[in-house]
Amino acid sequence: MPAGKPAGVRCVQLTEGNLCQLFGDPRRPAFCVGLRPSAEMCGASASEALGYLTELEERTRP
Repeated sequence: MPAGKPAGVRCVQLTEGNLCQLFGDPRRPAFCVGLRPSAEMCGASASEALGYLTELEERTRP
């Protein structure tokens, strides 16, 4: 996503299984490379993880 990924929009590089198609690829965005998941971020389910990421995106929106 050359202009960045808007909050609430699914990354075009995610597979149906939510895996990054650019993992290990030099084209992977620096933000993604530097993102270090934590127990707080991942939660106890995919739903909790998505909720956390949505909140993070909203808090860091320009």
